[in-house]
Amino acid sequence: MQVPPFSLSEQIQELGAALDQAVLEVLRSGQYIGGATISRFETDFATACGVPHAIGCNSGTDALILALRGLGIGPGDEVITASFSFFATAEAISAVGATPVFVDVEESSYLIDLDQLEAAITPATRALLPVHLFGRPVDMERVCAIAERHGLKVVEDCAQATGASWAGRPVGSWGDVGCFSFFPTKNLGAAGDGGAITCRDAELAQVIRELAVHGMPRRYLHTALGYNSRLDAIQAAVLTVKLPHLGRWVDRRRAISALYRQQLAGLGGVHLPEAGLTGHSWNQFVVRVPGTPSGVKACAVACNGSNQAADCVSSTDSADFGLPEACCRDWLKQQLQNAGVSTIIYYPIPIHRQPAYAELGYGPGSLPITERLCSEVLSLPIFPELSVDQQQQVIAVLGQLVGAAQSAVAA
Repeated sequence: MQVPPFSLSEQIQELGAALDQAVLEVLRSGQYIGGATISRFETDFATACGVPHAIGCNSGTDALILALRGLGIGPGDEVITASFSFFATAEAISAVGATPVFVDVEESSYLIDLDQLEAAITPATRALLPVHLFGRPVDMERVCAIAERHGLKVVEDCAQATGASWAGRPVGSWGDVGCFSFFPTKNLGAAGDGGAITCRDAELAQVIRELAVHGMPRRYLHTALGYNSRLDAIQAAVLTVKLPHLGRWVDRRRAISALYRQQLAGLGGVHLPEAGLTGHSWNQFVVRVPGTPSGVKACAVACNGSNQAADCVSSTDSADFGLPEACCRDWLKQQLQNAGVSTIIYYPIPIHRQPAYAELGYGPGSLPITERLCSEVLSLPIFPELSVDQQQQVIAVLGQLVGAAQSAVAA
């Protein structure tokens, strides 16, 4: 049995009739840009996020850019964020002319270290950009308290955390703005690209809405240099059909993660993610495979013993980007693939070590936890339609591989 890291076809099959009808209604209406379909989704999504305003746009990346522009952030400003994230988190900061300032993350949660975040604030700091990575929400009470003390704006990167909450409040309702992605593999995925910005302030919402349409408050009047970043009506129709199912899908993700944590507990050499508070929405289930003698360093012995020494060779990222050795994680990923279990690495190269940000001067070891995590993390299959048999195969294969590797070392 092959186990994919994610699957999109099952949701289409489950909701096929409703999706067909919704898309066909848009096509027949002749209103493909703007209109009632967009307004309905924005209203429904704002309600789901516990805010009065949501503005659809064409991607999570554009959501970040529009949010930063709407808040007036630009050249000369600094925005503090995490390097352990998808590249777009920092790319959006640079796109508006500001400078990303990277701080390390907590090893236990993978989330931005809030002590280091506050310590990094300078007179040039204009905003904090916490990332709710893999679906786990950042402590937004602390973030907002820090921002209030220093007079800063808060932009929540909610791309991976639709359906998550902190202290009972949905992500995207805490900061000045929340930025969401509807990339197909997200908890709420479109049939292509899509994104949204949430906020409480009506004036800010209007500014962002205009920026998303060429800085245009009314037709052919342009008061700012904006973007062509509209959510199209077909994507809005798909998302409107899917949105009522989000809670059920997140509950299923939570059940899958709970079973992983229960049945993989005590598996030496593989560190499981913390559950955190109940608001985790588990877009990814990311384990760590440390390259230590007590971990799966046994891979070298195991694959040498089975004449598969080539599988123990680490990727070039470790050497090329000054990162810790990743051969144990890479070996385990390959062995799982050989056994029919597909996994993904989120993310092999931290943003601060990417060539695009070389001029910022973050050398090897500048963010040690982030760099170590990039050499250890591995995302196991998780999606609402993952069957019990598929998950049990993942658990069984992972246990067999790690057990055999450690037995080889002990022998």
